[in-house]
Amino acid sequence: MNIYDIEVKKANGESYSLEDYKGKPMLIANTASKCGLRGQYDELETLHNEYKDQGLVVLGFPSNQFNNQEPGSDEDAEEACRINHGVTFDIHEIIDVNGDAAHPLFKHLKEESKGMMGDKIKWNFTKFLVDREGNVVSRVAPTTSPLKMKKDIENVL
Repeated sequence: MNIYDIEVKKANGESYSLEDYKGKPMLIANTASKCGLRGQYDELETLHNEYKDQGLVVLGFPSNQFNNQEPGSDEDAEEACRINHGVTFDIHEIIDVNGDAAHPLFKHLKEESKGMMGDKIKWNFTKFLVDREGNVVSRVAPTTSPLKMKKDIENVL
């Protein structure tokens, strides 16, 4: 399986295949609107605006697996991102990123790029950069600013 075989669902319920982004680099993050790191939504939006015309796709995947920091509905999560942080990149359905029920996307990302906790996501705002060929080229810790990924992003553009 490669990343382009994976189906995802936006917060509005619309399903699509990541094949839609074949040939484009992707910055994928698990997110939570009540997380202490939620200021990173602003930074992800900055990267989205700075690099979208060069092909970068930023994708947010809310998860409620860490301290109940995304307790509402898919629509609540998306609305919080839009209203509180001005997010215009796609926010998806609330998913699990760890455990038996982990979404196939995050199973794939973890297999391709193990972090300090091996095959587990440590916390919200773990970020993955995927190149134009669908390869995971970097995994960035939750506490690291997305803006520190600029050099890596520019290398895959």
